[in-house]
Amino acid sequence: MDILKVALTIVYVLICLALVVVVLGQESKSEGFSGSISGMAETYWGKNKGRSMEGTMERITKILAAAFLVLSVVLNLL
Repeated sequence: MDILKVALTIVYVLICLALVVVVLGQESKSEGFSGSISGMAETYWGKNKGRSMEGTMERITKILAAAFLVLSVVLNLL
């Protein structure tokens, strides 16, 4: 049981580090004052967000966050 707990803790730390890197690598959602004046023009990247790098980063963030939560509960129960 100790080996399982150590292995899960190592995976947990790696997920934490990956989550930090992915979140910090994302672009900011707020465009500030200039974005509110010029308006939100829908571009090609806005329409195909799922295929863009930003969409991929969001998907990875959701997966890592879910894994973080599940491993937090599992490690707490062990």
